[in-house]
Amino acid sequence: MRRKVCVVTGTRAEYGLLKPVMTLLKSDPEVQFQLVVTGSHLSTKHGMTVKQIEADGFIEDARVQIDLSDDSSLGVATAMANTTAKMAETLSRLSPDVLVVLGDRYEILSCAQAALILGIPIGHIHGGEVTTGAFDDSIRHAITKMSSLHFVAAQDYARRVVQLGEQPNSVFNVGSLGVDLALSCKTIGRQELSDALKIQITSPILLVTYHPTTRATSAASNEIDEVLAALGKFDFCTIVFTGANADPGNSEITSKIAQFVSADPKKRSLHDSLGQRNYFSLMKLCDVVVGNSSSGIIEAPAFYVPTVNIGSRQNGRLRADSIIDVKVERQQIQTAIETALSSTWRERCSKTKSVYGSGNCAQRITDTLKTAELSVNKTFFDLA
Repeated sequence: MRRKVCVVTGTRAEYGLLKPVMTLLKSDPEVQFQLVVTGSHLSTKHGMTVKQIEADGFIEDARVQIDLSDDSSLGVATAMANTTAKMAETLSRLSPDVLVVLGDRYEILSCAQAALILGIPIGHIHGGEVTTGAFDDSIRHAITKMSSLHFVAAQDYARRVVQLGEQPNSVFNVGSLGVDLALSCKTIGRQELSDALKIQITSPILLVTYHPTTRATSAASNEIDEVLAALGKFDFCTIVFTGANADPGNSEITSKIAQFVSADPKKRSLHDSLGQRNYFSLMKLCDVVVGNSSSGIIEAPAFYVPTVNIGSRQNGRLRADSIIDVKVERQQIQTAIETALSSTWRERCSKTKSVYGSGNCAQRITDTLKTAELSVNKTFFDLA
């Protein structure tokens, strides 16, 4: 009997990482592939990216709608409660043998909670990491404790999952799916990218993503003010923004970025979702990745592109030496971008080595999902 493997995706970034695994599972005759789409994929405000999933040839078995209209902390907590109930109904109906989730977002926590109570084993990707600047950090570790299989991106993360009490033989150091994508994505050239984004892309190029820092002591509006004040000093650069995710405070960030872009639309643009090909094409082409997204930490070094990582959101992640960490302070950000644009730093980045593996991650995850013994009955592993 074919093993039923269900994948849940809730954001454009996470889908981009999961897509290679989904492709392998869908084409495998030994697997009955199931797909649940939720979160910002189903939000017009965030680009209705379910359309991209369908354009890629995937047919969802279920859509779980989440009310993202209220991005306050109470609004998100309420959305989580509702999502847990909806996910429970969906997973009960689909009855998969194993559920596959990635990362640390609140809608994925809702999904994991439902699966745990329903007795469905969970395969969790990207556990063991630390990002102390966001409540995602606690969510990620919580999902680890609900999961039976753990696919981690580095040996340090494997050690941390075991430290959380998980059996060593349930932890698989497969590297990062982001590095897989960076190495395998068929990118496009400058002119084709300019046509796709409807902006003339000329060097220097800054690729910017700034998400809410959910454990920050300052307001999201104050943070983005500092970031935009620094970016305003680079009016000679093409600046392309990708949209903020659906965490509390995202509306303020998006509104202020839109105002910033409107002041110079010939050299600045904002996109709810660039799509995987355009995003990696731009990352490969750009001079600096700026912001607080994990892609600046994980994928950018694989392209030998420098990153200016702002604030505490990614604190705790392993880093390549191409990354410049700064506080959310306009002068520090400006100085770091100037450094990253320098020939000296570019030379440093040309010798960067990724700390997140070197490919074949998706195949290793797929093979394990097909063959691993599945059980929700776990025993706590005590360190010696």
